[in-house]
Amino acid sequence: MSSPQSIEVPDALVASYTRNDGEEERTWIARLPALVAELLDRWDLERDGGIKSGEASLVIPVRRTDDTRAALKLQMPREETTAALIGLRAWNGNGIVRLLDHDPESSAVLLERLDGSRTLASVEDDDVAMNALAGLMARLHSAPTPEGLRGLGDIARDMLASVPAAVAALPDLQDQRRLHGWASAVTELVDEPGDRMLHWDLHYDNVLAAQREPWLAIDPEPLVGDPGFDLWPALDTGWEKPHATGDTPRLVRRRFDLLTERLGLDRQRAAGWTLARLLQNTLWDIEDGRTSIDPSQTTVAQALPRY
Repeated sequence: MSSPQSIEVPDALVASYTRNDGEEERTWIARLPALVAELLDRWDLERDGGIKSGEASLVIPVRRTDDTRAALKLQMPREETTAALIGLRAWNGNGIVRLLDHDPESSAVLLERLDGSRTLASVEDDDVAMNALAGLMARLHSAPTPEGLRGLGDIARDMLASVPAAVAALPDLQDQRRLHGWASAVTELVDEPGDRMLHWDLHYDNVLAAQREPWLAIDPEPLVGDPGFDLWPALDTGWEKPHATGDTPRLVRRRFDLLTERLGLDRQRAAGWTLARLLQNTLWDIEDGRTSIDPSQTTVAQALPRY
């Protein structure tokens, strides 16, 4: 029988869940070792490596009784964990990590094990990497849309309702005009939000090397909407080398051209929905106390085709 005492929750994950002093979060973190031990026993899993964590989840490499390598992932039950489960079931491993088992009560999932040490960011040629990402994105967007996911139309309307207060929080007039401009682009599109299943966070670090395919996506945050709303994470990933040489705007434009061509998207609509992502990111920043638009958002906006 697995022992809770042998399960060490990384300090970073504990800090992430307890920094706001929420009782529900503290309770979940405190119970996490016992929950892991219970699931290891229930699913006859043997630990097969060190515990890893992100900002919101705990991941434990395991082996099943048939010696299949898998990963046990635990995250506090929330709307996004439910959406991820719906998406993983609908995609059924097509371009994305495969769901092997699920515990409805805790929202824990048992996933196909991928190579966490090698992400798409390791590919030196950016065109090769972005083409691989675009291929995965096209497959994810082609899946039938399941019931139970949030729609982009509702999300966009909520964003627009938050704009007046957000503008008032920006002291710089140029930032205010920029936010109004992004909101205008969303206003033009909000009545046609789209009907595809989106990943919402597909970037280089969320694509891992695999055995059954060269690359597979992980960590979806599914919703239903226009594929153009899915582009921003891919545009805003892996800037380190090009940014150092001043080539970031060119890189963003090249990626935008590649993605819209591979996905068969209308460029104007794709640019508009990308501005919607910049608006969303900035609204979140302002909620967190920021009083200016992040320069990275401006860089992406300026690199897009004229909307």
